[in-house]
Amino acid sequence: MEKYKVLLVDDEAEVIEVIEQRIQWDDLGFTVVGNATNGVKALELVEKLQPDVVITDIKMPYMDGLELSRRLNRDYQNIHIIIFTGFDEFEYAKEAVHLEVEEYMLKPINATELSDCLKRLKDTLDREREEKLNVTRLENYFNAALPVLQNNFFVSLIEGRVTEENCGKFFAAYQIDMKGPYYGCAIFHTSEHHVPDGMNPLLLAMSVEHEIKERLATEWKSRVFSYLGNTLMLIELSSEDAIVQFTDSCDRFCKWAYRVMGAVVTAGIGRVCDNMANIKTSYDGAREAVSYRVLYGTKRAINIAELAPKEQETTLQPEDTRMHDLFKAIHLGLKEEIEKVVVNEIEKLHSNAQTVSQYNLAIMEMVGAFYRFCANNFLDFNDYLHGIQNPYETIPQMDESTLTAWMQGVSVELGEQLKNARNSTSRRLVTDAQNLVRERYMEPDLSLDTICSVLGVSNSYFSSVFKKETGKAFITYLTDYRMDHAATLILETNEKSYQIAERVGYLDANYFSYVFKKRFGVSPSKYRAQHTNQ
Repeated sequence: MEKYKVLLVDDEAEVIEVIEQRIQWDDLGFTVVGNATNGVKALELVEKLQPDVVITDIKMPYMDGLELSRRLNRDYQNIHIIIFTGFDEFEYAKEAVHLEVEEYMLKPINATELSDCLKRLKDTLDREREEKLNVTRLENYFNAALPVLQNNFFVSLIEGRVTEENCGKFFAAYQIDMKGPYYGCAIFHTSEHHVPDGMNPLLLAMSVEHEIKERLATEWKSRVFSYLGNTLMLIELSSEDAIVQFTDSCDRFCKWAYRVMGAVVTAGIGRVCDNMANIKTSYDGAREAVSYRVLYGTKRAINIAELAPKEQETTLQPEDTRMHDLFKAIHLGLKEEIEKVVVNEIEKLHSNAQTVSQYNLAIMEMVGAFYRFCANNFLDFNDYLHGIQNPYETIPQMDESTLTAWMQGVSVELGEQLKNARNSTSRRLVTDAQNLVRERYMEPDLSLDTICSVLGVSNSYFSSVFKKETGKAFITYLTDYRMDHAATLILETNEKSYQIAERVGYLDANYFSYVFKKRFGVSPSKYRAQHTNQ
């Protein structure tokens, strides 16, 4: 075992020499690493040699032994100190008990007495070393287990099992540095049904997670972990609006993953929250966003906040959780799925009710859940009752087939209404973009990024909505609009091509001519000549 290091300090070189010669240092488990003739020199050697023990005289020039002890206690609390001194200073030295000196010894030094002192000191040092080793082992074990502990904590967060009161405590304990002020959750779903030939689906998902850590996690301050077969990303945001840029980053990643890896990845982005203890709401929104891939397609990012106004965000009441699958199907608006889920709900209703009273109560709770669902989506459930005056009395009297048909009809109708509302929102978004093009087409820097920034939506969502509504990409629409206006100016004015180019947002006349010819098949000058001669 490594021997403990000793530094000898005395202004008399003969005393140091005698101590070194008379003590069997190796047998006692020590080695002398240096000596000094005053306290100042001793401090220099302490910093350089890092001894375990300092044996020092009191009376020395420049800095005496007591001052040296004070400095050692302040700056090197792990060093043990033995003081030896003359008879006339002994009582004075003993009074300095606050220095926590290991032992005071009287000159001249007795080798046996000093050896006994060193034996006791070695026992103390051995115990301290063992304690340090135990602490080190615990720290190493904790650090090795820390990633697992952090992941378990994040799972507890998204499952809503961590209170706001305890959240900060766990952040500190698990060394998580996420100060916000805003947070969000993204879910990356890798399809198991679209896998490159010869590739294991699990291996593909692991590869996707690795790339998320390498590409997205380095761009955004975040934590990435696996949960229920998906890769989750908890992000820290400087502002609520930053979620738009994050959505675009996720969208670019999904497209890259398909192009390079052949992985069909859909990213669901939840709503922004201002407290990590509430991240479950963002996680629930991300899950819902991923489910919308059946409507909006895969290989892209879907931000739940862009699919419906923020005020439509709702939290299910405890009594509504049983109907979560039905309300989710209504949101998606798929008729066959809605009808299938209704059948399942009715079957559960009949199997769980043991008495007529229980059945009637369950039906009334179901009606109440429909009322709340409609209110949360700015609909009036009474508009969908089709003549039923008092649903709380009438619906419990329906037989199973009538109840099933009624619920299917109402649910499908609600799904269609929500789909129309989404389409109406999409059309308004496209109309706003077209109006912006008409107002600002002459600005050279007008682009997809500019439009999305003004409208407050991600590029991915806007691009998909715009193409769905107009049949063409936004850049194509903008270019066509500029070229059509340029063609009108060519025929109605005598301006030169470079002047017209500037009026429709092109600073480079040559590039303008190239784009114009691509659109109309001829250069601007030929276009003017052809139509002027007609």
